[in-house]
Amino acid sequence: MVAFFYTAYTLTRIILVQDGTGPAFEHADQILAAERALGLDIELYLNGTLLSVPWLARAANVFYATMHFVVTLGVVVWLYRYRAEHYRWLRTSIMVATGVALLGFWLYPLAPPRFLHSEGFVDPVIALHSLGLYASDASATLTNQYAAMPSMHAGWALWCGVVVVRLASQTWAKVLGVLYPATTVLVILATANHYVLDAVAGFALVGGALWMSRVLYTRCPAPLLLARARVVHRLAQRGTGRPPAASPARCAGRT
Repeated sequence: MVAFFYTAYTLTRIILVQDGTGPAFEHADQILAAERALGLDIELYLNGTLLSVPWLARAANVFYATMHFVVTLGVVVWLYRYRAEHYRWLRTSIMVATGVALLGFWLYPLAPPRFLHSEGFVDPVIALHSLGLYASDASATLTNQYAAMPSMHAGWALWCGVVVVRLASQTWAKVLGVLYPATTVLVILATANHYVLDAVAGFALVGGALWMSRVLYTRCPAPLLLARARVVHRLAQRGTGRPPAASPARCAGRT
C-alpha cells in the first residue's frame, strides 16, 4: 500500500511538471485572500517571529524534515506490535485519508508560502543554510513541493496524536500525543510550508477518515450488514465452506 501511494504521489508531481506551476500560484492567491477575509492569515507573523530566533528556526527545519516520517512510522509499529486489536481500523483510516489527499494534490496544486517572496515570506532553510526537507536538489526532485492542500503533516500528526491519547497507558505519553499535533501545526506555519487552511483541511480529512473507519469496523450501517449477510449466505450455499463467525454489528471480522 505504501508503494502504491508513493507511486500515485509521484504521478501528481509528473502531472504538475507537464501542466506548469501557474495554477499553484493562482490557488495560493485564493487561499491568502480567503484567510485575510476570515482573519486567519497568521503565517507571515509566525514566519518573522521564528526567523528572529535562528536556533529555533533551525530546530523547526529539522523537525519538519524528520518528525513527520519518524513519529508516524514509530506509532504505526507500536500500534501493530502492542495494540493489534486496533490496528486494522486505524490503518484503514490513515490510508483512506492519504488517498483522498493525493486527489487534492492533483486537483488543487498549491504553492506554499515560502515561494511567495513578494508577500514577505522567507524560507528559513535557505535563509539560514539549514538542514531541511527540500534543502538538496535530490530531495526537491523526489517530492512535490506544490502538494500543500491538504497538509498531511498536520493530518498525520493528528492521527498519531489520536492513537497515542486513545491507546497509550502512561500519562506522559498522552501529553505528548496532545503536544505533537499542536507543535507540528506551529512548525508548518512558521517555516512557511503551509497555510492555516491547509492544516484545517488536513485535520478535517483525518478526523473524517477516523470516524468513517471506526463506524465501518465497529457499528456497521444496516445496508452494509444486509449485503454482507447475503454474500455469506450465497457462499455457504455454493459449498465454499462454513462461513466465519462474526459479530452482527461488525462489517469486518478480525483476522
